[in-house]
Amino acid sequence: MSDTHEQTSSPSITKMIEQTLERGETALVVTRIGGPQSAGAKLLVARDGGTFGSLGDPELDSIVINQAPRFLAARDETRMFSVSEFAPQFPAARETLLLFERLQPPPRLVVCGAGHVGASLAKLAAFTGYHTTLIDDRPDFLKRDRFPEAQIDLMVTEDWTTTLRDAIGNGRGVSVAVVTRGHNEDEKCMQAVVRAGPDYVGLIGSKRRTSIVIDRLRESGATEEQLSNIHAPIGLDIGAVSPEEVALAIMAEIIAARRGASGGSLSAWRRKS
Repeated sequence: MSDTHEQTSSPSITKMIEQTLERGETALVVTRIGGPQSAGAKLLVARDGGTFGSLGDPELDSIVINQAPRFLAARDETRMFSVSEFAPQFPAARETLLLFERLQPPPRLVVCGAGHVGASLAKLAAFTGYHTTLIDDRPDFLKRDRFPEAQIDLMVTEDWTTTLRDAIGNGRGVSVAVVTRGHNEDEKCMQAVVRAGPDYVGLIGSKRRTSIVIDRLRESGATEEQLSNIHAPIGLDIGAVSPEEVALAIMAEIIAARRGASGGSLSAWRRKS
């Protein structure tokens, strides 16, 4: 993506948007929808600061580029702005209206383990809009009649490392939940997952069990930064007992991580003295 402010036609911007999504990158598209001139002009701003297109005014382009990191950090999907909100000195700032839209890859979830929790998690993730890949080394656990949802891909594996590398891809927009049946499978999965670098990594188990796996990852060369990104034990503390409740706790944490939220109670402020 160029860092020049070239005025482009809509098809050119559309092509750049498509390519950005194909690469799994996050970016901002800004459309000028109100003001004295250039209505409909678009500017694409990548997370790394690269740009494509123009809003028809170099000064306005510069203002928007400076505002882009704040918008992307806020995790909003779309928002309408008057330029007066962040650049009141700009000519016709109040009349100049901009639509900010986040571009990001559609969310994907890779679930390692198709037992009771993994099966429940895959179904819940598909329901919440995640394209889900469910992986297990037991073919009988991955029968299509158990998972009729079109959003769920089923992968029988003989080699966790290769299968996970293929399923995770570049890791952008990808969450991984490791909910297998035992230590050996957990460790095989985590060895592959940590090095693939998805946006979210979670491991089911007790504090003791997950600590053992993380210690072994450290011994095998995983960095402290990689280890610090692991959510283990996985999920929010909602007192979950049943597989469906555990899946709900996991999915809630995954969504909170994607949205940049704390996962706390929305009514907690009422109980503060």
